[in-house]
Amino acid sequence: MKLSRIFLLSAVLLGGFVALTSHPEWIPERLRRPLLSRNVSNDPGGSLWSGPDVGRAAGLSSDELNNIDVYKSAHLATVNITSTVYRRDFFWNVYPAKESGSGFVVNDDGLIITNNHVISGSAKVQVTLADQTRYEAQILDRDPSNDLALIKIVPKKKILPLRLGDSDKLQVGQKVLAIGNPFGLDGTLTTGIISSLGRNIKDESGRELEGMVQTDAAINPGNSGGPLLDSQGNVVGVNTAIYGPGGNIGIGFAMPINRAKLMMEGFQTSRKFGRPKMGVSGIYVAGDLAEALNLPPEGGFLVYEVQADSPAALAGIRGANRSVYIGNNEVGIGGDLIMSIDGKQIDRPDSINSAIARKKPGDSVEMVIFRNGRGAKVNVPLSSTTSQPSAERL
Repeated sequence: MKLSRIFLLSAVLLGGFVALTSHPEWIPERLRRPLLSRNVSNDPGGSLWSGPDVGRAAGLSSDELNNIDVYKSAHLATVNITSTVYRRDFFWNVYPAKESGSGFVVNDDGLIITNNHVISGSAKVQVTLADQTRYEAQILDRDPSNDLALIKIVPKKKILPLRLGDSDKLQVGQKVLAIGNPFGLDGTLTTGIISSLGRNIKDESGRELEGMVQTDAAINPGNSGGPLLDSQGNVVGVNTAIYGPGGNIGIGFAMPINRAKLMMEGFQTSRKFGRPKMGVSGIYVAGDLAEALNLPPEGGFLVYEVQADSPAALAGIRGANRSVYIGNNEVGIGGDLIMSIDGKQIDRPDSINSAIARKKPGDSVEMVIFRNGRGAKVNVPLSSTTSQPSAERL
């Protein structure tokens, strides 16, 4: 008897549940919504889950938002450059080959900065904007010593140019962003930091590129000529080279943007000039290492070698004449210590490169050197001259 009652009660409850689900209008409003949110089988376009109508995205960090803002403002001014270069095959037959790289717009008139090697030897240069409009470009100027070039298009509509920053104020560790077209993938953004300053590397032709900015932001073939930006969206470098063959391994190099400014200034003033060189090589020393070498603790650039017939050689700057071991380091000594240039202390490895980068052949720099326990001022003209500059004893 008890078992029959249990079966009867179960049947009543089941029948009631079926009736309610078949006629939802019988259910009170306050109870109806939770039940109906699960009844999706009769709605082909309905959601397969219950929850709020509008999902909330995970919060973005301030660094992510900064990346997004810089990209939105900069990628439209970053362009893809393809050039036709005539090469010779194994049988010495001439054939056209296409090279590709990047560049960026620097004014409303359509001036574009890129690398010289992107357009080197080109018979035809084509620029593609972010909206896929294409233009034939005119080559205006080249600066092979800094692997820079200036080209121009005639835009059909307004283009927002990028702002140029000040590469002399860069610091190791600060954030940078690279935009370009690696392997033809348009508008690619990578981020990283400045790994080092004042790096000297050699390009494919063996020419030395001085004072480069090293970064771990991924740079690959096709990035060449694109902008390296700071967190404010200012261009601080022109992506130029990667370490070793093939793709990115976290060591990329950019030409400081201040070199490109000089190229633009030379073009606008119709004054052609190359980049002067001091003609010295050495290392930056300071602190304990400087004191161990009996040099002033504030340190400076210790000259190892002076190139023959260079401005430094004509100024009487001396290189090392012997070497010693300080700990595990072999250090050349006997050469001059350059402590300042034009009144600015040498306080980092790229100080000399930064000072020379702001000069033109024919300009002069005033250096304070330390030699044989004494200081002296030396005026060095940055051009070919046979006159011997005078040294003033301090």
